[in-house]
Amino acid sequence: MELHVKRFEALTISELYAILRLRAAVFVVEQNCVYQDLDDRDQAAIHVWLSDGDDILGYLRVMDKGVESDNVSIGRVLSVKRRCGVGSAVLREGIAVAKQYFNAKQIYLEAQTYAKGIYEKQGFCVVSDVFLIDGIAHVKMLLDCADTE
Repeated sequence: MELHVKRFEALTISELYAILRLRAAVFVVEQNCVYQDLDDRDQAAIHVWLSDGDDILGYLRVMDKGVESDNVSIGRVLSVKRRCGVGSAVLREGIAVAKQYFNAKQIYLEAQTYAKGIYEKQGFCVVSDVFLIDGIAHVKMLLDCADTE
């Protein structure tokens, strides 16, 4: 697997297309959830993905404080193959990027409830009750980066 870490303006057209295509395939088609994935936050994000050749295996985006939350945040986390460690691997890389690029002290994310265990294994803690985003149950989670050093 190869790691890619790029700001929006450094993405090639082909990379951006592959990322957006995969996000639509997972979050819109697979989850049968019609929502606006293109939310004007990609331009402020650092895009992190693991690939095998031209195939993206896992992806997420990292945003600085004030873009999505009062904390540095991670979002749009996905893994093409489930239960083989790719999701956890890309999440670890995303946490490292949040610390390196944005000096994150805490990292915020909104997890689909079925996946919260993946985040808990990386040290994230649930900080909200269950709520719905586009009909899908989520919880707010926070990682204290001092606990992961």
